[in-house]
Amino acid sequence: MDQFLPSQQSVLTMDSAASTAATAALAPNGAADPAAAIDDDDDGVPEVAACISSMVDRGGSVESHRLFLARRTALEMLRDRGYSVPEEELARTLPEFRAWWADKPELERLAFSTTLASDPSNKVKVVFCPPEPVKIAVIREIYSGVKEDNLSRLILILQSRVMSRAKESIKEIFPFKVDTFQITELLVNITKHVLKPKHEVLTAEEKAKLLKEYNVVDSQLPRMLETDAVARYHGLGKGTVVKVTYDSELTGNHVTYRCIF
Repeated sequence: MDQFLPSQQSVLTMDSAASTAATAALAPNGAADPAAAIDDDDDGVPEVAACISSMVDRGGSVESHRLFLARRTALEMLRDRGYSVPEEELARTLPEFRAWWADKPELERLAFSTTLASDPSNKVKVVFCPPEPVKIAVIREIYSGVKEDNLSRLILILQSRVMSRAKESIKEIFPFKVDTFQITELLVNITKHVLKPKHEVLTAEEKAKLLKEYNVVDSQLPRMLETDAVARYHGLGKGTVVKVTYDSELTGNHVTYRCIF
């Protein structure tokens, strides 16, 4: 692998601690004291409840936060596809990313490439596109930068819309598979959502065994679109079979299979 750059009292009454805090927040005339509602911190920012304090980002720009989240999800996506991804890259924190990124904030630094763990000759690269609308010139420039890398697949992360002609040119210019994701699609990892059932991609041998066991062919299995969010996350092509395991109070516990088409 190369070029890896860098989960009792009634609610109607108030306990003694809360009562004391409420009393302290009142001015002598009984009116609420605005100053008491403000935290004593020098930044003058109102105090945030502990349950959501970890979700508040006060350390840097929105851009760096978005890029950090999208890059991390892309790394997790490649790991789930079977590619080799260093644990230190997955463990990188937002402050660490910002310290590295702010040193030289160029999109080229966010690009990374890796190989399939089971087949080192299968190489993939992730490239972040500029925030402007993507035109044919940008697609050609990207191709010029990767044509010597012997890639089997390319993933483009877009920060803006891609022009229709540029979208068509992707299939014309690149001799290998190209996946495109809007950066907003990668801000969270959809496979980690609590309501998302477990998806497992079957190998060719497991698929053959399944079809033989039930005496069916691909077209007789329930279907999943190639454009489905989970199918895109795993980079699945037509004919691939996915085992879907449901386990919740709403759906019950059962297993089904989907064939990509």
